[in-house]
Amino acid sequence: MAMKVVVFLSAVIASIWCAPPRRCEPEEQILGWCKTPVEPPKPKCTDIVQGYCDDMPYTHTIYPTLVEHRNRDDVEQSVEYLLLSVVHSLLNGECTPDVRLLGCSVLTPRCEAGRAVRPCRRVCEAVRHRCIHAFDTIGMAWPYFLDCDRFFVSEEEGCYDPLEGLRAEETPEMLAASVAPEEPATILQFVYHTHTQMLNVLKRTAANCPDIARTYTIGRSTEGKDLMVIEFSSNPGQHDLLEPEVKYVANMHGNEALGRELLLYLAQYLCSEYHLGNIRVQTLVNTTRIHMLASMNPDGYELASAESQTGADIDYDEDGRYEGLMTGRGNGQNIDLNRNFPDLTSIAYNRRRYRFHRTDHIPIPDAYWFGKTVAPETYAVMKWMRSTPFVLSASLHGGDLLVSYPYDLSKHPQEENLFSPTPDEQVFKQLARVYADSHRTMTSNNSERCGSDFTDKGSIINGAEWYSIRGGMADFNYLHTNCFELTIELGCDKFPPEEQLYTSWQDNKEALISFLEAVHRGIKGIVKDGEGKGIRGAIISVKGIRHDVTTAENGDYWRLLTPGIHIVTASAQGYTRAMKKIYLPAHLEKAGRVDFTLQKAPLDLDDDDYHLPSIPAAYERFDPYNQFGRYNVRDEAEPGIERQENPWWWSYFARSTGMAPNWLLKLD
Repeated sequence: MAMKVVVFLSAVIASIWCAPPRRCEPEEQILGWCKTPVEPPKPKCTDIVQGYCDDMPYTHTIYPTLVEHRNRDDVEQSVEYLLLSVVHSLLNGECTPDVRLLGCSVLTPRCEAGRAVRPCRRVCEAVRHRCIHAFDTIGMAWPYFLDCDRFFVSEEEGCYDPLEGLRAEETPEMLAASVAPEEPATILQFVYHTHTQMLNVLKRTAANCPDIARTYTIGRSTEGKDLMVIEFSSNPGQHDLLEPEVKYVANMHGNEALGRELLLYLAQYLCSEYHLGNIRVQTLVNTTRIHMLASMNPDGYELASAESQTGADIDYDEDGRYEGLMTGRGNGQNIDLNRNFPDLTSIAYNRRRYRFHRTDHIPIPDAYWFGKTVAPETYAVMKWMRSTPFVLSASLHGGDLLVSYPYDLSKHPQEENLFSPTPDEQVFKQLARVYADSHRTMTSNNSERCGSDFTDKGSIINGAEWYSIRGGMADFNYLHTNCFELTIELGCDKFPPEEQLYTSWQDNKEALISFLEAVHRGIKGIVKDGEGKGIRGAIISVKGIRHDVTTAENGDYWRLLTPGIHIVTASAQGYTRAMKKIYLPAHLEKAGRVDFTLQKAPLDLDDDDYHLPSIPAAYERFDPYNQFGRYNVRDEAEPGIERQENPWWWSYFARSTGMAPNWLLKLD
C-alpha cells in the first residue's frame, strides 16, 4: 500500500512539473498578478570606469565586487572609494599609490573569464607592514577592506599582484627604498585647529619628544586663553652657554591664520625628524634653543575662524591692497597688537643729534603705561622678550608675499613711504634674503602679488618704505632688546582654504628652517673678568654700527654680522676696554668665536671710559607701578591634554557620505 502511494505522488509531481505553464487570464494581468520571473544577469567582465583605479595592471572588473558593491554607483558613492581618493593627502604622499592600488584590487577586482580573481595575500601583508604606521599617526584604523586574510588569497589559489604595473616602472633604487622603514616619516594633518586643538597638538608634540621639547605659557589673552609656547633644545627649559635663542611668533593678527598652522606643522616636523635621524634637524636642535608662539592672538583667531566659515565679504584698504576678512584682526579688546608696543623708534629718532645716543636697550617710558591700553597679549610678549636672551625672531603675518624689516616707523612724520634704515641695514637685508630666497615662490615673478610688487628688490623691503606704523613689535625688539626681528608676509590670502595648507607648508618649510639656521651667523663669545667669571650686561660694540648688544647672565653674547672685516669692542663699567679685529668669511657655516677678558680698573672722571655707554637704570624697570600684575594671575591650573571626540578627518567622511564610518576609527 505504501509503495502505491509513493508511485502515485511521484506521478502527480511529474505531471505538475511537466505541465505547460499556467495561462494568465486578462483580468489577472491587469491586476498585476501575472509577473514573468526575471532571472538575474550572469556576472560578466566590464571595463573599469572608476577614475582612481584606471591605472591598474588590468582593464576589466566585475560586479558585485569583493565587498558586495553591486554596480558602478555603489562603488563610487562608498566610503571605501572616498578613502582611496584622499589617501594621498591623508598620508602626506607616503605609501601611495601602493595603498590606493591595493584598495582598488578589492573595489574593482580583476575579472577573467567571467569571474573575480583575488589579489595576493603576500602583497597585502607587505604593504600593511610598510604602511600601518602612517594610519596610526593620523589615528585611523587599517581599512577593513584591506584585511589580508579576508579579501586576499595565496599563490596556490591563483592570485595576482595588484602592484605589478607599479613595480615594473620602479628602478632597483626605488624598490630598495620601498622596504619597510625602521621609523615612519613625518605625517602632518593639514587642517585648521581650534585653540583647544592647538594646545593639544603642542602638548602631544612635546610629550612625544620630551628629551628635546617642552611647552610653557607666557601669559593669557584678554579672554583667558593660554599663550602657549613650544620650545626645542637639547636641554629644554634651560639656557645653555653660547647657545643662541630664536623665536617665531604667529597669528598676531587673529585673521592672519596661516602662520599659526605653519608653526604647528614645524613643531611636529622638528620632533619627528629629530628622532628619525635627520642630521640637519638634529644639528639645528642641538645647537639652538627654538621658541614658537603659534598664536599671539587666540581670541581674534576664534572670531576670524567663525567668520571665514560664513563666507563673509573681502575687504581692501584705502590703497586698494587686499585685506581679506577683517573680523578678528584685533584682540578681544579690538586692539591691533602690532600697534600696541611702546614707540621707541620716535625716541631713537629724536636722540640722533646727541653724541652718545643709543639705538639699543631704550627704556620703556613711564608715559606708555598710562597713555594707552596695554593689551595682556602685548604685556606677556614684552615680559617674554626681557626674560630670554633672544638673538633672532620672525613674526608671521599675511596679506602680501614678502619680508619686511625695521624700521617700521618712518623717520619723517609726514612721509608714509620713506626708506628708514636701522644702523644694521645690511644685517637685516641679509636675514630677509635668507627667508625670501629659500621660499619656493616668494621671489618668482610669476607668483601672485597683492597690490604691491617688490620682486625687483628680491621681495624684501624696509618696513617704513612699504608703509609706516607706530608701536610695532619688530622695532620694539630691536630697540629694547638684543633681538633682530623681521616681519614675514606669507601670502595674499590671510585665511586660505584648508586645501591650500599643504602647498603653503611646502612653500615655507625650507625657508622656516633656513631662517632658524641663520641665527648662527656673525660672532659669539664670552666676556669674562680677570678671574674667569662671566660679566653680565657687558656691551659689545662694532665700529661703524651704532647699535650694541649686551651679554647674558653668564657673560655670553651673540652679534649678527655680515661677512667682512669688523672691529669689535667689549666694555663694561668698572673694567678696561678690549678690542679685536676680526674677519668673517662669506660662507662661514657657524658663528665665529670671539671671547674677551676685561680687567678691573678704577673710574677716572677725565677718562673717556667714564663715558662708556651703559644700560640706563630705567631699562631694568618693567611695569614700574605694577599696573598690570593681574595679567600674571591664573584662575586655574594649566589644563592637561584634552581628548578630542573624533579625529580631525572624521567630519570630512561623515559629511561627504552622510553616515558615520565607524570602521575608520582606531581603537585604543
